[in-house]
Order: sequence, then C-alpha cells, then structure tokens
Amino acid sequence: MSSDTLPRSDAAPAAAAVPARKKSRRKWWIIAAIVFVIGLVVVAVIKSRKSEKPTTVTTDKAVIKTITHLVTATGKVQPEIEVGIAPEVSGEIIALPLKEGAVVKKGDVIVRIKPDLYVALVDQQEAALAVAKAASLLSKANLDKADEDYHRADDLYQKKLISDADNTTAKTSREVARANYQSSLATIRQTEGALNQYRDQLSKTTIYSPMDGIISVLNNEEGERVVGTGQFAGTEVMRIADLSHMEVRVKVNENDIVNVKIGDHTNVAVDAFPGRNFDGTVNEISSSALSTGATSASNNQAALAASASDEVTNFLVRIRVTDHEARLRPGMSGTVDIETETVKDVVAVPIQSVTVRAEGGKTTEELQQQRAKEAKDRTGNDLELVKERQEAKRTQEKLQRIVFVREGDKVKQRRVETGVSDNTYIEVKNGVKVGEEVVSGSYSAISRTLKDGSKILVEKPKKEDTKN
Repeated sequence: MSSDTLPRSDAAPAAAAVPARKKSRRKWWIIAAIVFVIGLVVVAVIKSRKSEKPTTVTTDKAVIKTITHLVTATGKVQPEIEVGIAPEVSGEIIALPLKEGAVVKKGDVIVRIKPDLYVALVDQQEAALAVAKAASLLSKANLDKADEDYHRADDLYQKKLISDADNTTAKTSREVARANYQSSLATIRQTEGALNQYRDQLSKTTIYSPMDGIISVLNNEEGERVVGTGQFAGTEVMRIADLSHMEVRVKVNENDIVNVKIGDHTNVAVDAFPGRNFDGTVNEISSSALSTGATSASNNQAALAASASDEVTNFLVRIRVTDHEARLRPGMSGTVDIETETVKDVVAVPIQSVTVRAEGGKTTEELQQQRAKEAKDRTGNDLELVKERQEAKRTQEKLQRIVFVREGDKVKQRRVETGVSDNTYIEVKNGVKVGEEVVSGSYSAISRTLKDGSKILVEKPKKEDTKN
C-alpha cells in the first residue's frame, strides 16, 4: 500500500461523525416540542376545570295576572243528612218492605219486629190494672164505712156513751182505711205507667221513616234478630240519607285552616267524574283539631323529639256541593280547591321560581347540615344533633325568599316579597318587574345549584308536534 493513501483512510471516521451529531440535535428538538405540547394541553385542561360550567335552565317572564289562592284538600263525599235506623226493642225482623237504594217518604213503614212478646206484656199489664182498680174500689168502700163508724163513735163519745179507747179505735180505723185507699190509687198509677211503657214498646215494633230520602245502607235481612234499647245504641238495621244534598268532608292542615272561611267558593273534583268540576261552598269548619301522632311514645328523648315533629294536625271542613244535579254517592273520593283570596292585576312569576335561602345565600339543607356538624363537633351527642336540626327548622323567619333573574348568560339573586299564590303562579309584591326573565326550572337548579352570578345556559322550549 502507498503512503499517499493513509490520510484518506484516517479521514473517513470524522466525516461519519457529522451526521450523527445532526440526528442527536433533531431528537432533542422533537422531545422538547412534545413536552411543550403536553404542557399546553395540561394548562388547557386545568383552565377548563377551573372555569365554571353553565347550568342548563328554563326561564319565564314576569307577567300581570289575577291570582286566586287555593287551599287543596282531599276527602270523601257524604250526605249532609244521614240517619241511622236502630230499633228500641229487641226481637226478630219479620218484615223489611224496602231494599237498599229504595226511595222512602217520611212515615213509610221500613221495619217490622215480631210483636208477640210485647202483646203478651200489654195483656198482662192490662189485667194487673183491672185488679188494681178493683182493689181500689174495695179500699174506697172500706174508707167510707170507716168514716161513718168514726162519725157515729164520735157522736156517742160526745154524749159520754163510749169510752176514749173506743173513740180512738174508730179514728184509727178511719186513718188506716184512708191510707189503704191512697195506696190503691198509687198502685193504679204505677200499673198504668207500666202498661203505657209496654204499649210504647209494642208500637215500636213497627218502625217508620223519620225523613224523605233513600236507603243508603241495609245491614240486616228478614228473619235476623236485632238488639234494641232506649239507653244506648242498638243494632243499626239501615241508614236513610238525603242524596239531593251532598257534601265533601276534608281535612285541612293547620297552616292552611287560618285562611279558610265559611262561605268560600270551592271547586270539587270527584274521581268518579273525570274532567268535571262541581261548585261548592264551605259550610262548616270544626273548632277543634284532629291530631294523629305518626310515631309512638318512647323513653328515648331523641325519639320523643322526632315524634313531636312528625305529628300532623288537621281540621275537619265540610264542603256543601251546590250542584244539585250531580249524581254523587256516599263514599266517593274527591279533591277540593278552596278559593280563599283573590288579587287582580299583580306581578306574578311561576311558583317554582321562588325558593328559600338562608342569610348569605345558603340553602336550608346547607344551613341544617352546618349547624348539625357544629353541634356534633362540640359534643359528639346525637341528641344535640337532633336539637340543632329542629332549631334550624324553627329559624324560618331568618330565611329569605329569592328568585334568580337572568342577566345575559348569568343570573342575579334577588330577594322578593311574595303574596297570594295558586297552583301555578305566585304574586311578587317587590323585587321583580314585569317583563324580567326569571329562572323557572329545573327544581334542583333553583333550590340547590344556582348561586348569585352563576352562569346559565337557557334551554330552548321543545316545540310541540302539531297535526295539520
């Protein structure tokens, strides 16, 4: 090999090192670019998480409306007048001329009870009366004779023809005869009283209708025996009702009863007549409450505190149905809307738009949870926890009624003063103007999610399918 070829063979590795360096630099640039892109993605994700997601809501505008406050209650249809027929005498039913649903007039015979026993008692007492009258006649004759004997003896005594003893004897005999006669008269009156009683019982074996109406209930059949007495209620054979005058008896909560008045107009919806409403008026309001405890008494103080809060207090209200053409029957279920107050041309918003928040914008649930946590942190006592929850419920006067008014893509929390409400709208006395857009749904958004300044996304109302 010649000497001039040696430098060429030494220069070959140096030329190969140049591309290696370029590839290394390119690799680092690619890694840096990837790291930079990953950093941008992480920053974007963090920012997207920190940014508030809008809450999807529906809105309605405040409008001018006439609102009627309604108190809604459910109950049963009953006749205004319904009489239970129970015999005053015991015995076997020998006749039931009418069946259930039959129309009766006042004075119609509706029940006959076997009279044999009472006929025998009347005959027996009539005989006793005859004996008493005969005994009285004998006592009267004895009295007349004793009276004459006394006058004769007294005349002889005045003439000194008989002794004092004989005169006294005649006088005593007259007094005894008079007493016997008075006793016979009392026996007659006693026997006559018993006879009248038995005759009255005999007459009551036939029962007449006390009123015009319809036999609404028939509990017995011919041939059955019934128990009757004048001292307490006997066997109820049937009930007679005037179905031309019906009423609905409902239970109204103590919080609503203060708004109900005698004469308030009502709309009555009966389940048996779907789509039809009957007119009615408040006819009677009970003076005392009907209280029922939802839980039984317990020695545990926490249970006692819970049971007090679960107790329900209602008042019985009778609603007279003024639609006399209604073919209502006793026992039908009905729902009554009592119109207690009406206001005209007032600012109104959907009733679900108004919610309650504590001071500082907290919901009632958040307020109760906060107080419960504070109580448990202080004492760790479950009874203290119950007391704090009840205390949170009792501070309703510190709660605020608010609505959320739309301002662009956000909402503004406003405190409002409300008035009369119906089943759909509620009067807003101040805090909202006509035409302002308020959040009306969803319930969870209004009551829990939304805060002052929250972003919203208004959901477009669904278009109803129309048939051409």
